[in-house]
Amino acid sequence: MVGTPIGNLGDITVRALETFKMADYIACEDTRHTLGLLTHFEMRKPLISCRAQNEAEAAQKIIALLAEDKNIAFASDAGTPALSDPGAVLVKMVRAAGYPVVPIPGASAFAVMVSIAGTGDSSVLFEGFLSPKQGRRKRRLQELFAMETGFVLYESPFRIVKLLQDITDIDDNRHVVVGRELTKIHEEILSGTVSEILHTLQERQSIKGEFSVFVSGKS
Repeated sequence: MVGTPIGNLGDITVRALETFKMADYIACEDTRHTLGLLTHFEMRKPLISCRAQNEAEAAQKIIALLAEDKNIAFASDAGTPALSDPGAVLVKMVRAAGYPVVPIPGASAFAVMVSIAGTGDSSVLFEGFLSPKQGRRKRRLQELFAMETGFVLYESPFRIVKLLQDITDIDDNRHVVVGRELTKIHEEILSGTVSEILHTLQERQSIKGEFSVFVSGKS
C-alpha cells in the first residue's frame, strides 16, 4: 500500500519509487493518473484498475496474481490509500486470502493539516468528506463538536463555503485552519476563527482547488 504525493511530485519517497520498480503490477485508483506519475519518474509497469466501484472484483484479480508469486503495489490517486480513498476492501480481502500487506508510508493531507494546526489538541479525529446534504452534514458536525476533540475534514471548492457556514452556525468562534491546494503551486493556508475564514472566502469571485479543514476541539 503505497503513499504517493498529494500534489508536489517531489514528496514521493525513495521507498515508494523502489516499491514501484520491484512490483510486477501496480494496482491504482485511476490508471491515467498513476500512468502520469510513473511517466514522470521514467517507469513503465502493467496497471490494474482498482477503484471504489470495482475494488472487490479487482481484489480477486490481485489475489490470483499473488497466487502466481507476483508482487503487487497499490496506489490511490494521491496521498495514503484508504484515507477517503479506495484500499480498505483490498487490504481486507488480500489479508483474508493469507497474503501479507505491507505499508509504504507517504504523504497525507490529514497528517499535513495536523502538523500545521497549531491548536494543541491532544487528540484528533479524521472524518474526511461529510454528506453533501446539509441536514445530515450539520447533524454530524454537531456530533463532532460534542466530542470536544479536533477533527479534519476534506471538502470540494463547490461546498467549502456551505461547510464553513454550517460550522459558523454551530460556533462562530471555533478556530479552524483551512488548507487549499496543499503542496501545490497555489497552496494557501488560512487560520483564524471560522467566521473570519468564511468571510474571506465569501469575498472571492471564484473558489478553486481542493480543501482540507482542521477544526479545533474547543473555541
